[in-house]
Amino acid sequence: MNILLKYLFLTFLVVLISNCYATDNWPVGARSAGMANASVVLNDIWSAHHNQAGLAFFENPQLGLYFERRFAQKELSLASVAGAYPVWNGVIGFNLTYWGYEKYNTSKIAVSFSKKLGERFAAGLQFDYFNTYLSEEYGNKGSVIAEAGIRAEPLDNLIIGAHIYNPTRAKLAEYDDERLPTILRIGMGYIFSDNVLINVETEKHIDEKIVFRTGIEYKYMEKLFLRIGIANNPVLSTFGLGYMLNNITVDLAFSRHPDLGHIPHFSVNYKF
Repeated sequence: MNILLKYLFLTFLVVLISNCYATDNWPVGARSAGMANASVVLNDIWSAHHNQAGLAFFENPQLGLYFERRFAQKELSLASVAGAYPVWNGVIGFNLTYWGYEKYNTSKIAVSFSKKLGERFAAGLQFDYFNTYLSEEYGNKGSVIAEAGIRAEPLDNLIIGAHIYNPTRAKLAEYDDERLPTILRIGMGYIFSDNVLINVETEKHIDEKIVFRTGIEYKYMEKLFLRIGIANNPVLSTFGLGYMLNNITVDLAFSRHPDLGHIPHFSVNYKF
């Protein structure tokens, strides 16, 4: 009986969360999470997920690890690893993401290429293999997805970014012509006095309402960063901090869903 109740509870959470988030393209990275995932203009290692154009500005290889456990349920855990390696004419990136547990999970394997097209403009293209697994009775279903993004700095301290996920509306299942969503994100960031970054962003999921996000990152000390953010649809409030130690950056964030509670986020990045 307890096992049945737990299964029903997890099923309810999955359905509820699926209506609150784009479950096939989970946001990753604790720096992003601390800013309510207003991250389309950022150029850190998690640009491998949010906007591949941000990787084009890397001069050294980087590697990142990320983990979160939604609402203290291990079955709703999300883990991701991302890397980037500069080559002579651009930057090659990869991203592996896994969400769920042994009975129901989704995963994404992605490879990207990003390139600077000028001192202040870059573009990136990525191909993903997205897989859904639903118990032994239904098995696996995979789809190939494309992503693309641009990032520009038209003026000093002003950054503009745009990213599209799955522009071809890849099919997930034959039944009912089920397709993965197309998601468009456009954002802008401004750096004040080299210590404060303010991001604003809008996201349109093809089947959902528009999402607005804003996040602030404050460089409190030379190696310590504080972050806050807010978003709607669903309403999320976030807080985070980051600390740089030589070539390692550790980020921690907490986001709060008004109905389901808090979500802790943790990531660590290493610059070679």
